[in-house]
Amino acid sequence: MRGSESAVVKDSDGGCPPRLNRLIASLAVPAVVSNITVPLLGLSDTAISGHLGSTAYLGAMAVAAMMLNVVTWLCGFLRMGTTGLTAVAYGAGDTEAQWRTLVRSVTIALCIGIVSVCLQVPLVRLFMWWTGAAGEVGDYAALYFSIAVWGIPPALATMAMSGWFIGMQNTVWPMAVAIVTNLLNIGLSLLLAVLLDYGFEGVAWGTACANWLGALIIAGAVMWRMRGVKRPKWSRLLGRGGWSRYFTVNINLFLRSACVMAVSVSMTSVGSRLGEEILAANALMMQFFIFFSFVMDGLAFAGEALTGRYAGAGKRESLLAAVRRLLLWSAVMAVVFSVIYTLWAPDIMALITDLPGVVATASGYKIWLSLLPLLTVCAFIFDGFYIGMLHTRQMLYATLAGMSVFMLLTFVHIDAGRLIFGLPGNAMLWSAFLAWLAVRGGVLGLLLPRLLSEQTVTWLAHLHDNNTKTP
Repeated sequence: MRGSESAVVKDSDGGCPPRLNRLIASLAVPAVVSNITVPLLGLSDTAISGHLGSTAYLGAMAVAAMMLNVVTWLCGFLRMGTTGLTAVAYGAGDTEAQWRTLVRSVTIALCIGIVSVCLQVPLVRLFMWWTGAAGEVGDYAALYFSIAVWGIPPALATMAMSGWFIGMQNTVWPMAVAIVTNLLNIGLSLLLAVLLDYGFEGVAWGTACANWLGALIIAGAVMWRMRGVKRPKWSRLLGRGGWSRYFTVNINLFLRSACVMAVSVSMTSVGSRLGEEILAANALMMQFFIFFSFVMDGLAFAGEALTGRYAGAGKRESLLAAVRRLLLWSAVMAVVFSVIYTLWAPDIMALITDLPGVVATASGYKIWLSLLPLLTVCAFIFDGFYIGMLHTRQMLYATLAGMSVFMLLTFVHIDAGRLIFGLPGNAMLWSAFLAWLAVRGGVLGLLLPRLLSEQTVTWLAHLHDNNTKTP
């Protein structure tokens, strides 16, 4: 029995550019706003901590934020996997599968969150060893994490419910919850840290409480969205059926996230060994990549929702039309960003920092910024197609291929005819970074015809009618 029929686009919509463009915009724009809002959660905590009277608070905030980000980053499958599975169920009109994916994702999110709380002491020790944080910075970072970790269960549950909403063709609620959570975080942190004089601990408690309130808000939105839609018995929602497919999709995404994190950490680690000015310049250049990724992730979210929806409904023509239109949007965005970065990169850098040495160093690598959108665009948009159509194993293969190229170019190079291990220059580091994303997109592009084949669409369209194994 299909859910809200008013939200279902007719077959002809897939081939109608004006309607399809509006549909993509309605999904992508709120997703972009939501993506831009997410980093503000850490930024607001940093800003408040920076006015509490000790420089140790800022260092501790940076370390603690990294600790929390590692946990949520590795759990990105809760958002991505949930979106793909829900989008296919939405397209098939299988309301029981929509409920089942929601309940299972939230349950797993809460379980991981509870485990994180229970293991907070060994986690803190591991992160302290990893980052080398010590003294006041280490003590304050451990204090912040020990409080903020209580906000991990609701934060992960919110990720799962946001993914579910995207699969249900709605990116407005995830955006609204992200904005409200940030506003609550700022208000509560100021109240507890400044007005009630709890200091640095108050900032951590404000973050944890904001995560809980945000989770309650989006949970209420889920219940509102599913009002009137009968919920199956708990034995059907949490029973044995369908778990194999669920874990297959999400384990691949988890391993992919680990690979992405390994590349990101390596970029920072190698950059730090090339000197303080290079490290600062790389941090500045990464802002250009991050902003481009915000826009492209918004289009990728639209890709996840639409490809899963049309494939689940067995509408291959609509699926192909959506893919073509999203590729066109992506190409336009890549060219626009490339032109902007080519013409105005130094000016943009000067707005971000007033350190002329850092701007001059980063400007010396402007060619890499100009190439960045053109070489990395496919990795973003193709990820959306593969997530939406549940082909996450191919995403893992592509990520492993790209990571192998990155590690090879970064840690191994030819010198005087001998293969040696060493650290390359910053130019090689950025070449390796762009290569890893280009290889990811290239591999996924080569496999794209198979993804969009009639056989794959037929398999997805009948996914809820049989026990066909995940390809």
